[in-house]
Amino acid sequence: MKPLILPYKGILPKIADDAFIAPGAVVIGDVEIGSETNVWFGCVIRGDVNTIRIGSRTSIQDGTVVHVTRKTAPTVIGSGVTIGHQALLHGCEVQDGAFIGMQSMVMDNAVVESGAMVAAGAVITPRKRVPSGEIWAGNPAKHMRALTPEETAFIQTSENNYVLLAQEYLRAQS
Repeated sequence: MKPLILPYKGILPKIADDAFIAPGAVVIGDVEIGSETNVWFGCVIRGDVNTIRIGSRTSIQDGTVVHVTRKTAPTVIGSGVTIGHQALLHGCEVQDGAFIGMQSMVMDNAVVESGAMVAAGAVITPRKRVPSGEIWAGNPAKHMRALTPEETAFIQTSENNYVLLAQEYLRAQS
């Protein structure tokens, strides 16, 4: 089984040669995925009615959905981002080195700044901004507290761990 990479209106996703797209993941349309990024099993990244841009060394974990809003909100995900299992990112911006927890949601025109963390299950409502160095939790999400130095360091650890895991999967496919 391979990932399903589909064009939309003649536009085929652009995926770095060293990115890992797991079997069963679906990537559609005007999507760009950077070097060493990993997209895991059951993810859907659908750039049909707007664009999706994903930087390098980002991990999009199992069951996550990334989509856009027609004409008004592309989705931009930076480099070194970890996105937990079954998250939903829709027409939003997630800057470099941010962390998005499992089953969380980031909605239209919301911004998660570099080095910010969205807790598992949190809902970042439209047009909210999660500042760098903060963790937001709840539904709707609100500022919970500043990140500890250990949590900040964990974001980099998570990035490195997923890049290494993806490389193992790529070697096994060769």
